[in-house]
Amino acid sequence: MPGPFPFPTPEAVNSGISLAVAFGLGTLIGVERQYRQRSAGLRTAVLVALGAAAFVDLGMRLTGGEGATRVVAYVVSGIGFLGAGVIMKEGMNVRGLNTAATLWCAAAVGAFSGADLPLEACFVTLAVLAGNTLLRPLVNLIDRIPIDESATEATYAVQVTVPAETAGLARDLLVERLEAADYPVGSTEVEERGETTVDVIATLTATTVHAKDLDAVVADLEKRPEVRHATWSVQTGD
Repeated sequence: MPGPFPFPTPEAVNSGISLAVAFGLGTLIGVERQYRQRSAGLRTAVLVALGAAAFVDLGMRLTGGEGATRVVAYVVSGIGFLGAGVIMKEGMNVRGLNTAATLWCAAAVGAFSGADLPLEACFVTLAVLAGNTLLRPLVNLIDRIPIDESATEATYAVQVTVPAETAGLARDLLVERLEAADYPVGSTEVEERGETTVDVIATLTATTVHAKDLDAVVADLEKRPEVRHATWSVQTGD
């Protein structure tokens, strides 16, 4: 008569090892994210790795390699939705892309673990840690190199802060000033800044501009009584 705690089968032991590997490697990835105070930290990275490992292992247990292959495809797309949750857009800036990519890689670590490929899972983990740490000094070095606006393809935007009731007038004025400077406007948008003020943002169709031209436009706009603040920004392309 079997006892209350049956001896685990070899398959169950294998699953436990896979989950343990995913937990350990996910912890390594998550510690680095937690140290840098990212929105998705230690627990998130561990849970992503564990979840991916569990689903892939389940697919293998049920239908072998074919089942694992199907599950991996769903894991890849599912983690994409999860990663989208940590990406935030603030004006012209986008934050959280690196964290989302790290979660995607944590899922890959879990998938390797669940597919009984622990060595490959370790390789991916080392690559992720190297990308998030060893490449940081190189990124900082590149960021300190001045951008030549006249030779760089980029997206340019001019922004004015005005009272909410003058948003329409400010938009017309912004487009008029930019077109007078030979910089056609591709699109405009209005974003609420507070209860009584808004930001009117015009995105240029030109991919290269002269900084002094936009400086002159901004200086001219700030002379208007309804304009509380004017500025321009650039976001480089790929």
